[in-house]
Amino acid sequence: MRAVFKHIRTTIGLAAVILSAGVFSANATEAGWALLRSGGHTVLIRHAMTMGGANDALVDPNDCSTQNRLTEQGKLQARRMGALFATRAAPIERIVSSEYCAAVETARSAFPYEELEINTAFDSLDESAPDERQIATMKQTLAASPRSGNAIFITHLSNIRSLTGQSAREGEAVIVEGDGESMRVLGKIIFR
Repeated sequence: MRAVFKHIRTTIGLAAVILSAGVFSANATEAGWALLRSGGHTVLIRHAMTMGGANDALVDPNDCSTQNRLTEQGKLQARRMGALFATRAAPIERIVSSEYCAAVETARSAFPYEELEINTAFDSLDESAPDERQIATMKQTLAASPRSGNAIFITHLSNIRSLTGQSAREGEAVIVEGDGESMRVLGKIIFR
């Protein structure tokens, strides 16, 4: 009987942890939207959900067949992302994407009516041998803060980790500020 009660307590404890994590992420997401309503923020977005893991070294940026592509769920996630930005945030001043297909697909699905800039500095970094010039270029680009609207940069996990020291799920937004030398995370928004 004690084993049964111990199992029940453990199950209830795990459920409480999972629920509190959900509440925390919902609160963090609401705080992120509050920041973006005021405008003037820079947002790093990891591309929406893809079919596979990391791209391998043989990726050709000009050939989507060599790259991870968005799943149907990823395309839906990107469209939801765009709809939420349209209703919950200040206008978008600038959208920049990596040239990789998952990032471009995310940008075009989320923001089909916005002008899209492709910037290869936001292409996926090799974390085993990060290119310090690429990181410096990203930091300088991100430091040019938007004036009234928000600036969105769609990129990859390795870039977000290299810039902020934090991870991001596929389709997660990380609101940052920087001075060209360092980046600080102000908030996050999770898109399901």
